Amino acid sequence: MFASGAISRTWKAAAVKAPLRTFAQSATASTAKKVQMSNLEKDQYINYQRIEDNLAIVRKRLGQPMTLAEKIVYGHLDDAHNQDIERGKSYLKLRPDRVACQDATAQMALLQFMSAGLPNVAVPSTVHCDHLIEAQVGGAKDLSRAKDINKEVYDFLSSSCAKYGLGFWNPGSGIIHQIILENYAFPGGLMIGTDSHTPNAGGLGMVAIGVGGADAVDVMADIPWELKCPKVIGVKLTGKMSGWTSAKDIILKVAGILTVKGGTGAIVEYFGPGVDTLSCTGMATICNMGAEIGATTSLFPYNSRMSDYLKATTRPYIAEWADSFQHNLKADAGANYDQIIEIDLNTLEPHINGPFTPDLATPLSKFKEAVKANDWPAKLEVGLIGSCTNSSYEDMSRSASIAKEALDHGLKCKSIFTITPGSEQIRATIEKDGQMEILNNAGGIVLANACGPCIGQWDRQDVPKGTKNSIITSYNRNFTGRNDANPMTHAFVASPELVTAMTFAGDLTFDPTKDTLIGADGKPFKFSPPNGNELPPTGYDAGEDTYQPPPSEKGDVQVKVSPTSNRLQLLEPFKKWDGKDMNDMPILIKVKGKCTTDHISMAGPWLKFRGHLDNISNNMLIGALNSENNAVNSVKNQLTGEYNTVPGVARDYKAKNVPWIVIGDENYGEGSSREHAALEVRHLGGAAVITKSFARIHETNCKKQGLLPLTFANPADYDKIDPFDKVSIQGLTSFKEAVPLNLHVKKADGSAIDIKLNHTFNEDQIKWFKFGSALNQMAAKAQARA
Repeated sequence: MFASGAISRTWKAAAVKAPLRTFAQSATASTAKKVQMSNLEKDQYINYQRIEDNLAIVRKRLGQPMTLAEKIVYGHLDDAHNQDIERGKSYLKLRPDRVACQDATAQMALLQFMSAGLPNVAVPSTVHCDHLIEAQVGGAKDLSRAKDINKEVYDFLSSSCAKYGLGFWNPGSGIIHQIILENYAFPGGLMIGTDSHTPNAGGLGMVAIGVGGADAVDVMADIPWELKCPKVIGVKLTGKMSGWTSAKDIILKVAGILTVKGGTGAIVEYFGPGVDTLSCTGMATICNMGAEIGATTSLFPYNSRMSDYLKATTRPYIAEWADSFQHNLKADAGANYDQIIEIDLNTLEPHINGPFTPDLATPLSKFKEAVKANDWPAKLEVGLIGSCTNSSYEDMSRSASIAKEALDHGLKCKSIFTITPGSEQIRATIEKDGQMEILNNAGGIVLANACGPCIGQWDRQDVPKGTKNSIITSYNRNFTGRNDANPMTHAFVASPELVTAMTFAGDLTFDPTKDTLIGADGKPFKFSPPNGNELPPTGYDAGEDTYQPPPSEKGDVQVKVSPTSNRLQLLEPFKKWDGKDMNDMPILIKVKGKCTTDHISMAGPWLKFRGHLDNISNNMLIGALNSENNAVNSVKNQLTGEYNTVPGVARDYKAKNVPWIVIGDENYGEGSSREHAALEVRHLGGAAVITKSFARIHETNCKKQGLLPLTFANPADYDKIDPFDKVSIQGLTSFKEAVPLNLHVKKADGSAIDIKLNHTFNEDQIKWFKFGSALNQMAAKAQARA
């Protein structure tokens, strides 16, 4: 191990041992005590007994200390006696404690659940209406407009939740991850969610994993959920932050180290004395943005800061129960990590990441020169704080302290400044305690309690599309066009307090740690470091009650989907595999460079079609760059010789019963957990996606829908493929786990080459392919039982 500045790392293939730490054993932890999972679910209980029992078995089998990630994951094994357990190789069968869905993905998840023909969800599940509210003029008006525009979808979600036993959070409640942290997350739990930032709950010591809707359906249908046994990356925190450095800067630094795919296949586990210096919501921020490094999830060990938050959010009984279970809520002494990163919080400085990718990390002290060197637009057009990543009471308090100091010097924001409360509870509390008034007086615009600009739900009017400009946010993602659909917008990511300070300067090159502004009195002043309480001194104000519990009696609850709706569409099963190899298929598009799920299935205005597969398929791959002509949404139809849109050509192939494939680049499908990026390809006739590498969630989503996600055994073979080749996938008739397939490529000149393709299918997943989808297999099993 070596030390240099704020970071020291060990880059070893072998496991790395964490420093020895002691833990207290507890006799009460293994009792079958009943402790409610939440205040809103009176008949659902935390099952620490299962973890205790499973770990007793696993400890005997492994004979070694375990990380916290292993304890929670293995503690939820469906069959601890017989489960094969090997990091990075085994496929684990798990029993999650709960499921969380946001409204955009819940539509498809519930439509799939309905298709399975089951009467009720098997585990506590919730739906949160946060994605369909467009930011336009301000909170109340935007919310009212969204309720009107999306009434059909909200009615569908509300009635289907009532029909199948899910809790429903109405529009205006807040962002799914903040609601989960305030009401449902608990130390040692396992949750899956249909949003990539589900790991936010790791701030309360929960293994919370983003998945596609089909995975959620498995859990809701009482089928063990499958996860490739994750590796564990340890991040050791030492020291204590001060000044302008915040929890956000920890994950911005980690993203710079690991890059957008460095965490793939791993859980990132934080430990060390620096952990106890962070607030619970600060830890949640770090876990939330861990999605940007491709990690399975991130989490922190249970500590007093989590206990304080549980008590502040009226769950002291969970804190008490977790206190008695602490020995299984942190890593064992001497636990092995696959890799360790060390960060000294004493020397860590604020960071700004971007543009166009969340892993381009620049220390604040070097950012001014980076702006000039890269010709990034220095004028700051908009600063945006909030979102699921940074909308806690602490975030708002620290930002308000900066705004108040500027107001005291007679200044208002030079840039447009927007504030997104993470939940109705946060909105009501910062209104009660005065932070909202300060932010408003400074010129801020308070948006609805929803995702808004973070996911592209932003009716931006200040600059025309195509105009080169800069914005800075406290969000998590900043891919090209992500926030405003303008590919020329340079989006940077920083802490909310740094964003707030920059809006008063209106200049990206402003460094509040050393630069000054001119007050209304003509005198220069420098901002003081931000400050603020991590929890409200007089408690949270719950605000408006926006929760709909599942009814105890369903009565005549009906879920209606109009056959003429352009927002909702019942699903038709995909065709089964015909038992043959796939021959002479055209390449729909050979994608060049970064291709996130935003490129494959854009959000923004397309979100309204999330419940209508055919309509939303009109956005399939329209943001991907075509290697043949360096254009987007323009590909050649190999049957007609004419150029058309990507979905247009796909629809023509489908109408003529011609299956097609996609060729992709590195880390294909990174970003949101958007299973529509797989569903659309399957719906429009795609048979396979062949890439250099896949992002985890998207690869699983493809498998679930009956697609073949395959990778070049030699990534350099990507360059051997020409966009107008005809390809055959050979070896499917003997498709087996760990056995490569062959890509037979016919060139235009009549020559041919063969390319080795790898896959990660196991035997169960191969059955999904043969049935045509995982849902088809599930429905077949249900029919067989009937």
